[in-house]
Amino acid sequence: MARWACALTIAVVVLLAGESSAKPYVPGGDGVVLERLPEKGDPSLIQLKRMRAALAANPRDLQIAVAVARRALEAARTLGDPRFLGQAQAALSPWWDATDIPRTVLLLRASLKQSQHDFEGSLADLDRLLTSDPMSAQARLARATVLAVRGRHGEARRDCEELRGHAAPIVVAGCDAGPASLSGDANHAYAALVVELTHGSGNDELREWVLTLAAEIAARQGTFDAAERHFLAALALDPRDPYLKGAYADFLLDRSRPAEVHSLLRDETKNDGLLLRLALAEQRLPEAHEAFVAHRADLAERFEAARRRGDRTHRREEARFRLAIESDAGAARKLARDNWAVQREPADLRILIEAARAAGDQDALRIAADWIAATRLEDAAIAALMQASR
Repeated sequence: MARWACALTIAVVVLLAGESSAKPYVPGGDGVVLERLPEKGDPSLIQLKRMRAALAANPRDLQIAVAVARRALEAARTLGDPRFLGQAQAALSPWWDATDIPRTVLLLRASLKQSQHDFEGSLADLDRLLTSDPMSAQARLARATVLAVRGRHGEARRDCEELRGHAAPIVVAGCDAGPASLSGDANHAYAALVVELTHGSGNDELREWVLTLAAEIAARQGTFDAAERHFLAALALDPRDPYLKGAYADFLLDRSRPAEVHSLLRDETKNDGLLLRLALAEQRLPEAHEAFVAHRADLAERFEAARRRGDRTHRREEARFRLAIESDAGAARKLARDNWAVQREPADLRILIEAARAAGDQDALRIAADWIAATRLEDAAIAALMQASR
């Protein structure tokens, strides 16, 4: 998902992208591989496993359940593996359908619904929270996040404005910068972020979030030197942030700097989104051909395994894979259109345009052009793609 997921890290809850719940996948035989085991050698995942064992012994212990759900959400974000979302939901199952659901669980349920692309369900939960407590900064920021992912920028900005006086100025600026920059107010959004950064506002986590936002806005505006400064400053604060690494890798790929992407991501093979970017870089590097072939096969297997499970959380990433690596414009076009029906951020629009151009889908190009006009989107790369499509 985009930087909005990190807004909810600031709000104590991590929002992640995913797909609506499907019926359980029944394997066809004993030889079917159901799951990779990323916890091997990862202390945080080993701890999650122990926490889940403690919860199994006390399944109605709210404190343990909330801790497990939050840790599983963070694992899903870090690894790009939506199967951890199932663990989070399972931890909250005793309260999931309760009429008197605790507020903490309701906020986590909204996060999980968002991560499953059940945006309306997520908004309903957040509306319920804000009806009972209009001053809840967590719920307000969460709702702004969901609205922004859906492209409802005006409504998102109104929620951000409501945060004034209830959240730190840097949080308000970060909340507003995304929807503002995607609806014709990029210069003002960027300037507001720079002011907060110049004043030294916020802790490292907040500053890394805001620096990444600033980098993305600058990149969309075509001010690449400023964008790179912000990306590097953010990485200095948190070199492990998977969203940040993915965004910087995309920036480097656009600048035709695949060797730097390879250096940045060579060890990031657990996270599907980062593995995709690594493969895109290796595809351009003759010396990395052997690794590219292996990673291409690994990605294809992961996407197929997800399909067998009924999990379609990575439609954007799979569309990029099908188009750029597999050269399957038809499959990429369908994935990109399905993805666009669900989430509408610049990366979603970009793959929609790229796949539509490759497949000769004029209707999808008209959808993109209408969206750009309606939102007054300022994005140099997307503008160039649309110009080339005429």
